[in-house]
Parts: sequence; structure tokens; C-alpha cells
Amino acid sequence: MPGFDSLIGKSLSEIIMADLGQKTAEKIEQRLFEKYGTSLNKAVENFPKLDSVLREFFGDGASGIERKVLQQIMMIEQAKKETKEWITIKDRALIKLILEALGDDDKKNILNTVTGISKLISAILDDCKIPQTSGYRKINSLIRDGFLIVNGYSMTHDGKRVNKYMSIFENIGIHMEKHRVIVQVQLTNESMENSNFVQLLRGNQQLVPLE
Repeated sequence: MPGFDSLIGKSLSEIIMADLGQKTAEKIEQRLFEKYGTSLNKAVENFPKLDSVLREFFGDGASGIERKVLQQIMMIEQAKKETKEWITIKDRALIKLILEALGDDDKKNILNTVTGISKLISAILDDCKIPQTSGYRKINSLIRDGFLIVNGYSMTHDGKRVNKYMSIFENIGIHMEKHRVIVQVQLTNESMENSNFVQLLRGNQQLVPLE
């Protein structure tokens, strides 16, 4: 589950457990293990698996549960004509993760240099003038957290394929409102369409298939 869903998924399992209660969450986790050999935390990373088990327990009501949980994490603002939707991040842990990434000058520069364009890691390091050791560590951190996704590749002279990476964000807005930090993001078109969580909040029932 690369990209935005990976970022959102970090908060999802905890909220599911809190909303459904420990006993129900344990039953769901047991069924996930029986059916897929996975835990609740891992199933969040492959959401169609979790969705299928929730539907065993709650039937068509699973969609409402999923949306209720997601609405505690984020809210999609209605887009005006010819403007892209803004997503308001509501989960405090997720807000902290985004602010920490933007508060690191190197990570911020990395995200800026691959906004709207995909690049090889070597090109990112060169453009941002970051030492390789720390640069690779920070890029891998951004990939792991879902800020960067694979978008294309280049072939080396010896025939190896090397991935290019791109930011999932087109814009990030941060402002204060009644002593609270408000974080809003606009995703790339690809990230929006490939996000199961965005589709669920939009009311689309068809999940994006995962490998």
C-alpha cells in the first residue's frame, strides 16, 4: 500500500480498535489471521483484506464503519469548479508526522524537488545537495512513511532498472485556527485515484486492487 494510504494507515488500526472495542477487534484480528495469515496492523497495509473481513462481520454496514473511522483521520473538502480537492488532516499523530517531515530542511527540499516530477534518488541528492549517507536515510524514511512513491524508472548502462520517485503531494497548506495547527494537502491525480481511503470517503465502493 504505497503512498497516501500508507501514510493514513498508520493511524487507522488504532482508531478501528478504539471504535469497535477490544473484544470485537480481537475477533477481527483472529479472522484475519485465519483467512490471510496477517494481523490487523498488516491488513491495514492491504486494505481489501481488512475490508473483506469487516464485511463478514458487518455486511453492508462495513462501508459505514470504514467511512466513520476515516472521517476521524481526514476530511475531503468539496472542490470548487476547476479546482482540486483539499484534504484536511484531522488525526493529531498524522499531523505531527507531516509537520516533522516539513520541519526537516533536507526532507522538505526532497519533497519540493520531486513535486510534479519524478527523479532518480541520485538526482534528488544532487539537486538538494545532500550527503549520500544521510540523504539515502531520509529518502528511505519518506518512502516508508508514504510521502514518496515510485513513478517510472530509468535503465542503467548494464540493463538494470532504477526507480524514480515522486511526491504524493501537489500542495500542502498549514495555518493556525483557534490555537490549533490545521494541515491541508492536495494530492497528485494518481495518488487520489489509487487511494482506497479517498475512494471510500467519496462513496465509491470499488476498492483499488493491490498486488
